[in-house]
Amino acid sequence: MKIAMFLYDKMTALDFVGPFQVFAVMPGAEVITVAKKTGPVDEDSGLHLLNANAGIDQVDAADVLCLPGGIDNTHVQNDPEVMDWIRKIDATTTWTTSVCTGSLILGAAGLLKGVKATTHWAALPGLETFGAIPVKERVVRDGKYLTGGGVTAGIDMALTLLAEAFDDRTSQAIQLALEYNPQPPFDTGSPEKAPQDIQEMVIQMFTEGAEQAQRPN
Repeated sequence: MKIAMFLYDKMTALDFVGPFQVFAVMPGAEVITVAKKTGPVDEDSGLHLLNANAGIDQVDAADVLCLPGGIDNTHVQNDPEVMDWIRKIDATTTWTTSVCTGSLILGAAGLLKGVKATTHWAALPGLETFGAIPVKERVVRDGKYLTGGGVTAGIDMALTLLAEAFDDRTSQAIQLALEYNPQPPFDTGSPEKAPQDIQEMVIQMFTEGAEQAQRPN
C-alpha cells in the first residue's frame, strides 16, 4: 500500500507525525513524504524536522493520500500546481484522508462537494465554503474520504483507516503497540466540554497564529 503524505510550509507537525507513526507500522505500507519540491519543510512550531523525500512531479499515484493541516494553509489552497496534483492523486486513491484543516485543502481542490467531512472545531464552518457537509465528530467517513478533527485526531483517523484497510484486530494491536490511551489532566478537549473563556483564548491564539503565518518570512 503506497501512502503519500503531503507536506508544506507552516503546517502543524503533529498533524503529520501522529498518522505517520500509525501508517509506518501498517503491514506492507510504503509511506512517501511529498511536497511541492523535495527537501526540508518548515512547520509552524519551529522544529524544522520535516523533510519531503519526493516532489509532486515524482509521484503520480497512491493508494492513500493524507493531507495534514495548519493554522493557515491558504497559500496551499491558492497554489494551482498543488491543487492539480491533489486532484490527480485523488483520482487514483482507495482512500483520501486529512487531519485538522487539511480537509480545507481537499475542499479547495473541489473534492468535498456534497461530502460529509470534519476539521478542527474552530474551522468547521469553513467547510461549507467548499460545498462540504460539516460534521462535528472526531473522525468522519464518507465514501473513500476519511477526515479527522483537530491535530491529535489524526491518530484516530489513521487507526480507523487501518481497521478499514485490514481488520479491527490489526488496528487494535497497533493502538496497543503505540500505547495510545489518552488520559489528559483536564477534560477540555472539545468546545462542548471547555468553558467559554477557554474557547475564546484558543480563538485568539489561532487568530494571532494565522496573522503570523501570513507575514512574509
